[in-house]
Amino acid sequence: MKIECYMGGFFQTNGYLLRGPEGNVLIDAPEGIVAWLQEKGVQINGLLLTHLHYDHIIDVAALKRDQPSCRICAHSACDDDLTLATFLTQAIGWPANLESFEMDELLEGQTKIEAAGIEFDLKHVPGHSPDSLCYYLPGENGVDSSPPILFDGDVLFNGGIGRTDFPDGSTELLLSGIREKVLTLPGETIVYPGHGPETTVVEEERSNPFLNGLV
Repeated sequence: MKIECYMGGFFQTNGYLLRGPEGNVLIDAPEGIVAWLQEKGVQINGLLLTHLHYDHIIDVAALKRDQPSCRICAHSACDDDLTLATFLTQAIGWPANLESFEMDELLEGQTKIEAAGIEFDLKHVPGHSPDSLCYYLPGENGVDSSPPILFDGDVLFNGGIGRTDFPDGSTELLLSGIREKVLTLPGETIVYPGHGPETTVVEEERSNPFLNGLV
């Protein structure tokens, strides 16, 4: 399985293209990713959203318009609180205008999802956003024999954690979720975050200042 990272938009948000045995999967849809896919000539079978914050979903409607058969999946349905449209407009005057779109599948309460022949374990880790989902691929996952992989959105970063000062944010919830659902993964698990470079679980256990005392 090949993984390619795209970074775009004002907030420098990561989106990931996974080329699987039965097609292609996209993790998140930051601004500009549809043009990037068009340049590559890539068709997407499924879009998996880690959460619905504005910068992660800007290109969702454009993707669905460009590729109508693409299946869009997220923990929850969109609203102005989850997208931060209300917060960004009222707090800083950011023009958080989003073209509307519909989900094809809501993942709340589910523990697994299959897309393009790839089966992901789902880990709900709120705190940064109530709907934050991490998509986990165990090592020796039937697709290839790569190390375990976690696409975690804005839960855990290289040297940091997701912000918790947005509406419905909670540092306590985020840290407890990281402790119970991320740090319990194998240390060699590669973490692909929503912003910044990749890291591993063991590296964050050792050096992330926000995780002191969690392990």
